[in-house]
Formats: sequence, structure tokens, C-alpha cells
Amino acid sequence: MARAANVHPCRLPAGPLGDLAALRADVPAAAPRRSPVLLVPGFTGSKEDFQALLPLLAAAGHPAWAVDLRGQYESTGPDDEAAYAIEALAADVAVAFDTVRDGAPAHLVGHSFGGLVCRRAVLSGLTGVASYTLLGSGPAGIPPPTADTLGFLRPILEQGGVAAVWQAADQLNTDPAAIAAPPDVREFLGVRFLANNPAGLAAMAQDLVGEPDLTDALRDRGLPLLIAHGAADDAWPPAVQKEMAARLGADYVEIPDSIHSPAVENTERTAEVLTGFWQQVETAAATGAR
Repeated sequence: MARAANVHPCRLPAGPLGDLAALRADVPAAAPRRSPVLLVPGFTGSKEDFQALLPLLAAAGHPAWAVDLRGQYESTGPDDEAAYAIEALAADVAVAFDTVRDGAPAHLVGHSFGGLVCRRAVLSGLTGVASYTLLGSGPAGIPPPTADTLGFLRPILEQGGVAAVWQAADQLNTDPAAIAAPPDVREFLGVRFLANNPAGLAAMAQDLVGEPDLTDALRDRGLPLLIAHGAADDAWPPAVQKEMAARLGADYVEIPDSIHSPAVENTERTAEVLTGFWQQVETAAATGAR
């Protein structure tokens, strides 16, 4: 789990409940200077999901931050499910994003459940958004079979805590990348999961399944949008994400050789997709084109 030399741990302000753990990638001296970026992980994820991606974004000129949502890994929070409702998480993201952009436009990327959280932040009036990317995310709550699996989470959590949920999830895991991961990565995944706040795990699972379709509201915000996903995404089906992109009038890219986590599974292509999209957005903004 080694980090690139220009990637550093830090904290980002996120409102009255405290700051969020983050990773920051500094732009190399020889690189151009472009708009900053904030990346937000999915359910049971963390900033480390973007650890390999961050230096590639910085090399293209984008100062880049990735966070743990409240209740995930190194972002602590209270034992109160209300603190982890999607509206509360979106408010956290809004404060962190405002710090990252520092008065200038910035790009926002949300992966999976993080995409739904960021969408709520955007729809709540988030300002300074140069573009918004949903990465492996969908128009509404996650569909079956993942939704069905999440339905078993609360009783397991109530009876055995986070450790019991991890044990059950590990036994059911069929992700070939996770199964084949090196020992240090598998150890990290366990440590990270066990660090989830139980109240946060329950609340996020509920919203991951129950989030309504807000596609039309997002379209009406008029932002530059990108929908990107792994070619074999097993969370929201690729056809569902492609249809969402058409409804939004968004750019759409399918990332090969990846499933639900293209930032991990095909890092270089994911960086190319993101930085290419951002360059188009920034060029259009500079020239006044639409």
C-alpha cells in the first residue's frame, strides 16, 4: 500500500462534526496548473481507493484530494445514524469541496455511493463545480442483487457488530481482484472495514438502496457531466448507466478491463478518461464555448 512521493495524508474541514481524513496529491513543478479535484469513495470504501489515481491526476496538472466519508476508515463520527444520512454526508462533502477549490472552480468525482452523495451536494446548491463525474454510480439506489444482499446487513450488524458483517462479506466475496490481492492489500481491506462506524454502515446501506431517481434534477443544473464505469460493472448495470448518461446529456465512457472500481482496476485508463474530460471542460470555459 505504498503511496507516491507526492501523495500526502491530510485533513479537510467538513462542518461541526469535525474534519475528514484525506489524501492530497501535489502537482509536480514541471506540470501545468489546472483546476483542483475532489474524489469521494463509495460504500465501505476510503480515500485509498484513489491512491494510485491521485498522482496521475496531479501529473496532468490537477491538485487532487480524496477523502474518507464520515464514518469510514479514518474519518470518525458519532454513534448516531442521523450523522450519516445522505444529506449529512453531502453537507460534509460541500464543506470539503469548498476548501479544495479555494475560490476557484474545481472538479468533483463520486464513485458508487459517493456518486449519490455528491449528487445530493450538487443539488443542494454547491457552487464552483467545474464538472461532475459519476464513476460507477447510478440514477437511483443500487438494484438487486446487491440491494438484496444489503438487506441482510442490519440484522447481522445488530447481532454481531461490524466484525460479523466483515466475516459474512468476506465469505460471500466473489470479486476476483479482491481474492487475488496481495496479503498487505487484503490485510488493509480488513482493517479498513472494521474501522467503519456501525451507525454509519447502517445508515449508508439504507440510503444506498433507497435513494430516489434524481437524474432530471441533476440535468437541470446544467453542469458539464461525465458518466464512466467499468465495462463489467456488477453494481449498477452498464446499460442503466448508459441510459442515465443519455437522460443527462452527459459524456459517457465505458472503461475496459475493470468491474466496479476502475480507479483501482484500470487506473491509467481512468486517469486518461478523467483528465481528457476535464481538459475539454476547461478549454470550453476559457473560450466561452458550450
